Amino acid sequence: MNTEGQMVNAYVAGRGNLSPEDQALVARRAKAMGPAYRLFYETPVHLVRGEGVWLYDKDGNAYLDTYNNVASVGHCHPHVVAATARQSAVFASHTRYLHDTVLDYAEALLATFPSELGHLMMTCTGSEANDLAYRIACAQTGGTGFIVTENAYHGVTHTIAGMSPSLGAGVNLGQHVRIVPAPTSSSDVGAEFARGVQAAIDDLQRHGIKPAALIVDTVFSSDGVFVDPAGFLQPAVAAIRAAGGVFIADEVQPGFGRTGAAMWGFQRHGLIPDMVSLGKPMGNGYPVAGLVIRPEVLAAFGAKARYFNTFGGNAVAAATAMAVLEVVQGEALQDNARVVGAAFAEGLRALAKSYPCLGELRAAGLFLGQDIVTDGAPDAALTGRIVNDLRAARVLISATGPLGHVLKIRPPLVFSQANVDHFLTAFEGVLKRL
Repeated sequence: MNTEGQMVNAYVAGRGNLSPEDQALVARRAKAMGPAYRLFYETPVHLVRGEGVWLYDKDGNAYLDTYNNVASVGHCHPHVVAATARQSAVFASHTRYLHDTVLDYAEALLATFPSELGHLMMTCTGSEANDLAYRIACAQTGGTGFIVTENAYHGVTHTIAGMSPSLGAGVNLGQHVRIVPAPTSSSDVGAEFARGVQAAIDDLQRHGIKPAALIVDTVFSSDGVFVDPAGFLQPAVAAIRAAGGVFIADEVQPGFGRTGAAMWGFQRHGLIPDMVSLGKPMGNGYPVAGLVIRPEVLAAFGAKARYFNTFGGNAVAAATAMAVLEVVQGEALQDNARVVGAAFAEGLRALAKSYPCLGELRAAGLFLGQDIVTDGAPDAALTGRIVNDLRAARVLISATGPLGHVLKIRPPLVFSQANVDHFLTAFEGVLKRL
């Protein structure tokens, strides 16, 4: 089991203690939606509403959401809901008509980036944003070779699925894609990671393939969460640029203040990417995403190709995204991620003194990766047990990493100290029972 999805998929729907009503729902789902969809947990959760950091099942039970970065500012945030409803009642069309809303948002969003990143192109999903980044990188560099980490996830379009090894052996990598070892916790991680990237560049060139881009999730979430030391990405980015390629920062996971130290994950590394892809948390659940680009990188693509997306950048999407950005900034959620994330990490490290199954913790703000080990070795089975036992305690979490042994802790940015205490109490209860 080498991915978050595969690990969770081991929990076959219906094996758990489902009510007859939910068993019927599972059967209905399989009939209507087919075999490719998966459910979380041995006993899937039947959710009907959300509010803040809480999700509620059909019986009114509250579950603490410690997993969803999609609802980045909290489930059903009233400011965001109101903005979506208000714009939906006025005008909902695309970017081939002039309207102020998308421009207001583009200007506000770009103001959070370094000045070198001057254009925003709107899409509906992070997958689309990365697919667009692929096209622009090829146009800019004349190359087709892409480099990703060994358990990366960047999306589900045909091309980008071929750059997402975490989707598993059933999804073939693209012929022009090379994988490199993920970062480690080594003190020499920057040089090590750069050597892997350089080896991939050399292999592409040896096969007559010109490198186009290195794309990484800047917290390496699917690889197990690797965030330190800040700056370790710089040598790898220098290597791809020296080979004529560009650097794409996938900020779908770490963006919008989640790391606490900066608005964007790449800023922790003292870098200015050539392109930055955005997704899930941008609309707090509404399908809006985008790609932020250096103007000189977009020039070749823009001169030859016109871009249009029926829903990317429509007025409702732009109004929703603007409301999310207003909440992130107005409620100081980046600072909240820093303060509460630090307390969360401190609490987990305190538990590790009493529970040897808690291995290394890697954390930046409200993005934490907690290794689960037995006798110091990764233990995916124990991790799965913890995930399911926390679900039974009404705390939602999942796992990640190529071995499936890393608890992926990524709650909404409105998480509080009281929420941290709730999690730690439930978590210690699970650990005591194991």
